[in-house]
Amino acid sequence: MTKGSRVCYIKLSLQEGQAMEKRSFQDHYADDVSHCYGCGRLNPEGLHIKSYWDGEESVARFTPRPYHIAAPGFVYGGTIASLIDCHGTGTAAAVTYRREGREMGTEPKLRFVTASLRVNYLLPTPLGVELEARGRVKEIGDRKVTISVDVLAEGKICANGEVVAVLMPDGMKRR
Repeated sequence: MTKGSRVCYIKLSLQEGQAMEKRSFQDHYADDVSHCYGCGRLNPEGLHIKSYWDGEESVARFTPRPYHIAAPGFVYGGTIASLIDCHGTGTAAAVTYRREGREMGTEPKLRFVTASLRVNYLLPTPLGVELEARGRVKEIGDRKVTISVDVLAEGKICANGEVVAVLMPDGMKRR
């Protein structure tokens, strides 16, 4: 990634000597809906959460900064909620593209927003370690997708939640 770049790429090996670039789910969002504090690539102050497929589950990795503190040594619950929220809505978009047999980012572009967010804080989440959010599709409909998400730190589930995501209403998009 070059300095000033806002799009994150990872390399996946296909066969010896071959590789392809894979963008995160959120990197496919249209510019006019890419300002979210949690996952918007165009929000310079945001968390920049990035989600990818890992088989049938989705995964996002995020390392909280020292200012994401709740109590000394532990992550603020709102940061954990944002991770679950944005990973869930990104996964909703990705699974809908998959169901439609389309590549992410193809027209018409899909963007989901949160209709409901439930978060359970199971263990204090340590600050200064990478968090892993793992999402699973619970239900998928024409306009609504339900995703369950576990947040792990050092291999332990610290929080879990459920995101009910709906297609973004046209009134939220700029023209």
